[in-house]
Amino acid sequence: MPLISVNGLGKVYGAEHLFADVTFQINERDRLGLVGPNGAGKSTLLKLLAGCEEPDEGTILIARGTRIGYLSQTLDLQPQRTLREELLAVFDYLRSWEQELQTLAVAIASASERGDTRQREQLLQRYAELQLRFEHAGGYTYEQRVQQVLDGLGFSRELHDMPIAQLSGGQQRRAALARLLLQEPDVLLLDEPTNHLDLEALEWLEDYLQEWKGALVVVEHDRYFLDKIVARILELAFGRVEEYPGNYSKYLQLRAERFERRLQEYEEQQEFIQRTEEFIRRYKAGQRSRQARGREKLLSRLERLNRPQQLQELRFELKPSVESGRVVLSTHGLVVGYRQPGHEPRPLVHMPDLEIIRGERIGLLGPNGAGKTSLLRTLIGQLPPLRGRVVLGHNVHVGYYSQTHEGLDPTRTVLDEIRDAAALSEESARALLARFLFEGDDVFKTIGSLSGGERSRVVLAKLTLQGPNFLVLDEPTNHLDLPSRQFLEEVLATFNGTLLFVSHDRYFIDRLASKVWVIVEGTLRAYEGNYSDYRLHLQRERGRLLAGEGQEENAGAASRSRQAARPETMLTEVGIDHAGGGRRPGRERRSRRVGQPRPRSLAEVEQAIEQREQRARTLEEALNEAAGRGDVAELQRLTSDYEATRAELEQLLAEWEQLAASQEQTEAPR
Repeated sequence: MPLISVNGLGKVYGAEHLFADVTFQINERDRLGLVGPNGAGKSTLLKLLAGCEEPDEGTILIARGTRIGYLSQTLDLQPQRTLREELLAVFDYLRSWEQELQTLAVAIASASERGDTRQREQLLQRYAELQLRFEHAGGYTYEQRVQQVLDGLGFSRELHDMPIAQLSGGQQRRAALARLLLQEPDVLLLDEPTNHLDLEALEWLEDYLQEWKGALVVVEHDRYFLDKIVARILELAFGRVEEYPGNYSKYLQLRAERFERRLQEYEEQQEFIQRTEEFIRRYKAGQRSRQARGREKLLSRLERLNRPQQLQELRFELKPSVESGRVVLSTHGLVVGYRQPGHEPRPLVHMPDLEIIRGERIGLLGPNGAGKTSLLRTLIGQLPPLRGRVVLGHNVHVGYYSQTHEGLDPTRTVLDEIRDAAALSEESARALLARFLFEGDDVFKTIGSLSGGERSRVVLAKLTLQGPNFLVLDEPTNHLDLPSRQFLEEVLATFNGTLLFVSHDRYFIDRLASKVWVIVEGTLRAYEGNYSDYRLHLQRERGRLLAGEGQEENAGAASRSRQAARPETMLTEVGIDHAGGGRRPGRERRSRRVGQPRPRSLAEVEQAIEQREQRARTLEEALNEAAGRGDVAELQRLTSDYEATRAELEQLLAEWEQLAASQEQTEAPR
């Protein structure tokens, strides 16, 4: 039996029919991704499912006893509570049982002292029953669960005792997400859960939700997240919902195939209609009039197909007006931070001396609060450095995209904002704005009335007019829907200039970055490659550390074993000649013990790597098939196997690197 059944759902705002005849089901352990363009009604649909709004048409049937948890764009937190108190409040029932158990323990001791056996037995029975309920409900682990979620979502220990009212907007949203996860509802409705999460917290949330026991419906613009979490896609577009099995990547494939099939069916029907109408015109008054009338009747009964609709797409390009010099930017002894009157300077980022070369594409990563935005603003001259200096190269024209859209005047119309950025006629400005999906009266909207996605499109439109050759972008994909993100990737991939950007969109970073800068504990480190290359580098580092720890343990064990061995064995191991009583010249060696594993050769490790790679490819194919079937249980099992295989592969690669380096040292000329 489904947990939630949606039948013929519709919602109307004024004269606008937002969507109609929406029908689908949510079953136990379902993993649904709700996608569609901005303004299609995704958040509204979640509100209807959560009971926050009433539908104008249709019904929502919820199975008895089903608990629904909803993470909305607006928060419902108690501002006077501390962060930890807000999360512990989820377990008030457990804490009341805990208090009752303590009270019962005191009463039992008192009854024993009085010798009241009957009351003591009654109290003991109540204590045993309550303790069983308390334990079964997680009474001995709830504080640990609270700590796990706080740590996973990136809350530092000093924030735990801070009142909710003093947390930033992003921190409050993470607190609401933490509280919802701890409530463990049967159906979890999440509206943009990865907003305000850094990459580490985002990956923790992915792992947490993969183990989620209930059903899940998520509105999300992070494609990695959707690929990893969901097993079915609901697309809300053009006022209706369509279902696709599998994750987001599978949805893109199936949607393209479905569109092509429908377009072909539409075009074939149009050809049939034209041929039939031509036949009717030709023979309606002639000898074949009966056949013509029959075909006319057939045509009148024909169910006409509508031409399949395509989502509106951005249409623009970014071109530098001039070419910059070879060195676009260089830093010298740079320390980024803030100066506040009456306080010591607060350093955020210490940078090594670096150069950005023309054509480089650098992704800047780091946890929330690490100073990424401050670093960008310092590099472009908006924020003075604490120490050191930044030097811009010859002919460098900077184009800056602020995640807060600073620079837009909220009182201006969209049309005025664009015409202020360049000397354009109204007709030319309208033509430009149409490429950014502002058509008709949309151009007369004030900036202050626009959604986040619409303001993002205005900023991008202004950038195209500036002709920068050095783009500095701070979270440019925030507020953009999935098609717009993908188009922006295409534009930036062909941008013939230099790019420095901050983003939490891992697809975006992988597609564009040729180098990543990572802020780690206040220091910037540079790595070649994109995000996946950086993750692979971290895994290899961990593999080397684990291998080093293992070698130390093995060396320690071997040393302890030698100390415990017989004297004769010890002498043999260091190469003492028993017959001559002296050391064998040129024969000092260490013999391998019986039962001690022989170190693997380079060829053996390469063979093991090939086997794991083949295993990973096989699992990838099986994952795609399971996604196509919508088999959630099989997806989870295969994902676990795939991650284990990838971990083994990374360890083997680290071992191969050590063996290869050792062989190079051995073969090097002395």
